[in-house]
Parts: sequence; structure tokens; C-alpha cells
Amino acid sequence: MKNRTLASASAIVAATVLVACSNATETDASADAGDALTPVTVVLDWTPNTNHNGLYLALENGWYEEAGLEVTVIEPGETSGLQLVATGQADVAYSVAEGLLPARAAGADVVSVATVIEHNTSSLLSLTEDGIERPRDLEGKRYGSYGSQLETAIISALVACDGGDPELVEHTPLVSDDFRIGLSEDQFDAAWVFDAWDTIRLGDVDGLDVSTLAFRDWFDCIPDWYTPLLATSAEAIAESPETVRAFVETTARGYAAAMEEPQAAADALLAAAPELDEELVRASSDWLATRYADSPETWGEQDPQVWDEFAGWLAAGAILEGDPDVEGAWTDEFLPGRP
Repeated sequence: MKNRTLASASAIVAATVLVACSNATETDASADAGDALTPVTVVLDWTPNTNHNGLYLALENGWYEEAGLEVTVIEPGETSGLQLVATGQADVAYSVAEGLLPARAAGADVVSVATVIEHNTSSLLSLTEDGIERPRDLEGKRYGSYGSQLETAIISALVACDGGDPELVEHTPLVSDDFRIGLSEDQFDAAWVFDAWDTIRLGDVDGLDVSTLAFRDWFDCIPDWYTPLLATSAEAIAESPETVRAFVETTARGYAAAMEEPQAAADALLAAAPELDEELVRASSDWLATRYADSPETWGEQDPQVWDEFAGWLAAGAILEGDPDVEGAWTDEFLPGRP
């Protein structure tokens, strides 16, 4: 999974439709039944991967149709789906908190309706031989950077909190998103990855001897935040709350099932995206099954403290300008069991 969390707010513009995906069993439905379904367009945050397992499992099982929805999935082109949602050209987008808050501050009335993964699963990955065992070990090392403000702030905060000097970390522009090449060809010493994908790919599938510094082990130094999340528009919430509820509840059903049967979720993703590495998808599905949420029943729940602390941290670092109205930036009201 490519690191999409590092895009700046200025990159949040229209997307190009690349792929349309719907449940294969839909072909058996009658035209009349199809006409009765409410269309919902979902924009991914990147190409299909295990972060999307619940979506694809719900599609494969026909659960959206049962809920009266005809769901079409598209991949982003050069940009994210938040602007598409904000302008009414899409209904739901997979996004990230560091994209949604600046978008709201800039006037896009987008709202997170569920977090896909309960806690941030980012890590700094390096070859074990380089001896990067804690943040201050980055002193004198090259960090492979996308060049975003968030990256610089996170790396600096980690190193300083661990007693190191952030000025001694060299930020080297990434030549490629292929971290295996970057590490093996000594283009950089450490890079920001997601454990559910690149850590598994490089360590378990490719067999490299790698080490990671998991952000979740350093939340005393940096904030937790939601990446990815599901966003819709305030207009959709106001005008079509029943559609938003049907989508969120059904998606929650998909992720709950992905937690309980990760290999079934892997099968659904591989059926939709057969070009993916099967070994990676299956291992990643197992890893995420215990990390989407504490339990299948609590999938999607968001913590106001996480939102407040992250927004405050961004603002303190001059990464977030303007008022995103954090209280209005998210809601759990459409999750299963909510009145």
C-alpha cells in the first residue's frame, strides 16, 4: 500500500475514474431490482489493498444490494476523492485525517463517518543492519522523504522526544515508492511505511531483514490519528441520512466479517484485484483482522480525544491553517446500533 497519508491539502482535487467494481452476482438480478437500488460511488485512497477488505467482502456477498444500494468503487487518479465528495461527484471516499482537516479548514464540508483502522499503523522501516532501533538512532541517517510538512514534523518530534537532534537527520527525496529497491540499493536508511502492507511485504514476503519503529509505540511523543477513514459530505448526511446509514452499517458488517474470517476477506479482495500478490494479501488480512478494531462490534468508532489532539498538534506546528471545526469533522451516528 503506497503511503498516501503524506499528501498535502493542496493535492485534494478531482479524481479520475479508473476502475468500476460491483458484485459479480449482480448480473443475476432482474432489471427491476437493479432499478430499485440507490447508487453509491466510493472513491478509494489508492489501488485496492487490505485496508479495503470490508468493502470488497460486503460487495462479494451482496450485502449492499440487500441494503438497497448499488455500490460502485473507483480508484483515484492524480488526486484524492475528498473534493469529489465535497462537490457531489462521489458519495464516499477513503481518506485520512491529515487530508480531511485541512480540506474542511479550506471550506470543503466533508465528514468522517468511520475509521477503518482503530489506531495508526505507520512505522519507520529500515534494514536491521543499519541499527535504527529507536528514533534518536536516525541521527546521521537518511530518511526517504515525500517532502511533506507532516513528515518533517513527525520525524523531528520523534527524534527530539527520544533525546536526539532532528537537525542531524538527512531528509532524502524518495526516487521510487518501491521501498525494497530504495533500501537494497542504499538510496535511504529509513522510510515511512504501513505495517499491514510494506512491512509484511519486505520482511515476510521478500525476506529482507528489516526493523521497524512503530508510531503506536511512541504516542507519548506524537499523536495518534485516523488513517484511513471513510468520509462523506455534510450535504449527504443532511439530505440522505438513510443512504449514509445503510452504507456505513453494511460496510461495518463487511469489516466485522473480515475480522472474523480474514481469509474470506482475502479471497474477496483477490477476486476484485487478482493482480495483487496472494501471499501478501493473505498475510496482511490476518494481521489487520485484530487491528481494524478492538472487536467486530466496535469497528469504525472514533475517539474525540484523538481528533482534538491531532488537530491541535497540526495547528501548533503550523501544518493546519484555519478552523476545521473539529467537532463537526466526524460522527459515529451511522455506525450499527446508533439511534
